[in-house]
Amino acid sequence: MNDLFSLEDKEYLDLPGGELILYRTPDLGAAYEALFESIRREVAWREEPIQLFGKRYMQPRLLAWYADEVVTYKYSGIRHDGLPWTTQLSSLRKRIESLSDTRFNSVLANLYRDHRDSMGLHADDEPELGPQPVIASLSLGEERVFRLKHRFDKTLKPVRLPLPSGTLLIMRGDTQANWRHEVPKQSKACGPRINLTFRYVHTFSA
Repeated sequence: MNDLFSLEDKEYLDLPGGELILYRTPDLGAAYEALFESIRREVAWREEPIQLFGKRYMQPRLLAWYADEVVTYKYSGIRHDGLPWTTQLSSLRKRIESLSDTRFNSVLANLYRDHRDSMGLHADDEPELGPQPVIASLSLGEERVFRLKHRFDKTLKPVRLPLPSGTLLIMRGDTQANWRHEVPKQSKACGPRINLTFRYVHTFSA
């Protein structure tokens, strides 16, 4: 990745047709390790199926959905009704809203238990997120590689971003329209990682 510049802890990454902002060591109000342990313990993790090509498979990670009262979200054929915010997640939301200058009403939490857990190639482009969604992605725990691949221009090489604990990656603008992203499996063994993706879902009443 080229043309990277830094303003204090805030880095703007060159991504053709997209916008990425990276905070490597943001102030989250507590030590990263303590946050990881607290969230891992308090979040109501569950294993859920995913619909792919007409078949249902168990997703290779644990997840949880927290949101304001009227927010529901549907992806991969599954409807998610948000759980009430925990004190820790609510505190993190306020800090990340300040860093990203964006309001969020929900967070999708993913727990990658080890190197075999993953997230497949996709874009956060559901209609409920609007035409240019802002997704703020916080990583805690083990470092994993975040990979982006352009949806149309095959001449652009995939972008690989190692994301260690505490890293906050903000995707905005046309990123979701032009790029897909994933957290692939890896051969090297590692411990658990938590990823929190804060977003604003345009609400509809259940």
